[in-house]
Amino acid sequence: MDDIDRQIIAALQDDGRASPGEVGALVGLSVSAVNERMRKLREAGVITGYSARIDPDAVGLGVLAFISVLIDWSEHNAAFLDAVEGMADVLECHHVTGDWSYLLKVRTRSNAALEELITNQIKTLPGVTRSETVIVLRAAKETAALPV
Repeated sequence: MDDIDRQIIAALQDDGRASPGEVGALVGLSVSAVNERMRKLREAGVITGYSARIDPDAVGLGVLAFISVLIDWSEHNAAFLDAVEGMADVLECHHVTGDWSYLLKVRTRSNAALEELITNQIKTLPGVTRSETVIVLRAAKETAALPV
């Protein structure tokens, strides 16, 4: 991956709907050259997909929270990960160092929905011994763009 590839990636992170012509104008390449580089980036697994960024408040998902979860034994990890994979409100799940086993990023419609998620879904999973939830009051910065 060279600097041109990084510029293409940055342009696509900024606007995933940018045409190869628009990207080419930004990086100084022809449409066919940009198409070929994008194809190679997809084949290499660098570009993994395209999606729209949605305003969570506009779709009724205004509650953002982070939930730290402690699992008692590593034998419960696979079942925990399988269960979390099926929970639509869980946006991200990270295996972390420190006092906790996992850190979850979740979005719900209300505090009541968050409580239901924690109490009736997460805390009932085998191996979950403790959790701690932090509710976000306001997100000062939130991005999925990588600093390429």
